[in-house]
Amino acid sequence: MRSDAPLIVQSDKTLLLDVHNSEFESCRNALIAFSELIKAPEHIHTYCISAISLFNASSCGFDSSYILNTLEKYSKYDIPSSVRAYIQDFSSRYGKIILTEKPSDEEHLSLEVKDPQLYEVLHSSKALKKLLLPSEDPFTFNIKKFDRGNVKIELIKRGYPVDDRIPLVKSEAVPITLKTELREYQENAVSSILGDGGRGSGYGVLVMPCGSGKTVVGMKIMQELSTRTLILCPNIISARQWIRELVTKTDVDISLIGEYSGERKEIKPITVCTYQVLTHRADKEGSYPNMKAILEGQWGLVIYDEVHMLPAPVFRITAEMQAVYRVGLTATLIREDGLESDVFSLVGPKRFDIPWTDLQEKGWIARAYCVEVKVPLPHETMVPYAVATKREKHKIACMNKDKLDVVETLLIRHKGEKILIIAQYLDQIKVLSKRFDFPVITGSTPNSVRDRLYQAFRDQEVQTLIVSKVANFAIDLPDASVAIELSGTFGSRQEEAQRLGRLLRPKKNPCFFYSVVSKMTVEEECSANRQKFLAEQGYTYKVMEI
Repeated sequence: MRSDAPLIVQSDKTLLLDVHNSEFESCRNALIAFSELIKAPEHIHTYCISAISLFNASSCGFDSSYILNTLEKYSKYDIPSSVRAYIQDFSSRYGKIILTEKPSDEEHLSLEVKDPQLYEVLHSSKALKKLLLPSEDPFTFNIKKFDRGNVKIELIKRGYPVDDRIPLVKSEAVPITLKTELREYQENAVSSILGDGGRGSGYGVLVMPCGSGKTVVGMKIMQELSTRTLILCPNIISARQWIRELVTKTDVDISLIGEYSGERKEIKPITVCTYQVLTHRADKEGSYPNMKAILEGQWGLVIYDEVHMLPAPVFRITAEMQAVYRVGLTATLIREDGLESDVFSLVGPKRFDIPWTDLQEKGWIARAYCVEVKVPLPHETMVPYAVATKREKHKIACMNKDKLDVVETLLIRHKGEKILIIAQYLDQIKVLSKRFDFPVITGSTPNSVRDRLYQAFRDQEVQTLIVSKVANFAIDLPDASVAIELSGTFGSRQEEAQRLGRLLRPKKNPCFFYSVVSKMTVEEECSANRQKFLAEQGYTYKVMEI
């Protein structure tokens, strides 16, 4: 306990870190190992210790003694006893259940439970009877090999992660060499996944800001493993972007790269596939016909791009592909459905995270200024708004016609710059298109037209694009420097982060992200929630009122 220490540990398991303390940087670097950044405004950063953050730490070799010693080293006050007990409890749970091979059995794996009392609890669970089979070894279950992922999910739901010590399989060799040099933090990201190549390495999630080079990191991992690789992407545009990057930045022959999408069904040594095609089925009760073909690909590495978007049905594939190297790439692990523990179990723990503002300060991503522009509702919509349902209120507020005057003002202010105008509602997009006559990209725009317009934007032939939410994810538009957001998906923090991410590719001049909001409406509340993640990363919103 030191009066000049930078950290306060609170009984609700949050950690308050003084940005202006001389030990700020060393303390922050230590906290990253076992806690999650919650808020990062100007003066005090807030972290939180959770079960998942402790499991992440334990999987990387940081035990409760290390965590408590770190907190004691930097804490201004005594650590609350409840927090101390929580850390000791959840840290100790990793390693109590160990999954290993059964050398003499080709169909089963061995699940050893180190705690006899926990073994009895699991043994008596009716819900686990079909997964945890009897074994001749004491305090041990047999599990079928294809149940490996399902067992992990079920046990982490009960608060006990599985320590999977089964060696991973590379599969057929597919040589590939990256032509570009990596930055130091990118090399660190690769090392965090591959480690020394021993047990417990080769899988996990990398959390890196948009524009920081996640794709290059993924390709470097492909080079290090040089094995059959499946790359899963959120949409066809991002899939083709991966293919384009592989062709231009590696020496791999294009004949070895396949596209598995709604338009093509190619299985090659390196196959890029969309989440949509995997989750497609004829009806709600039907099977997923494309999953079988993908599962039979004999992959050695699976890369999950935008892993925070991983659809629940794709967890089935992930559950069955536990013997292969697995990497999740994302700018934020926020999942609005709360399935972070499934990502932990099936893809792996978070291995690497770096603050957005750190990369901004070093010039690796663009400096961004966020502005919230507040616009009054037109007088004629006030009564319809007052009597509407909450969902209707949201649409009325988002569709505020006076927002178009704001767009016009901002277009004049940023004349000559590359601008994205983003809207949620198609009616609003039609009005924008009619008034400003800019090219439009929505979900109904054919992929060939999308590709052509995105390329025209990159080639300076088009200065401004009007886009729907289809442009939220994995679209590489490096020269975009202004985004004007007129409407969004209620309070989606994930969406706000991705939209700002369209601007963060490194550039000399700063970029501007405008969120135009109807004043004194439910849209203000939704906007505040959307902004939360960016505020946690250290971005502040300047407010302008019209």
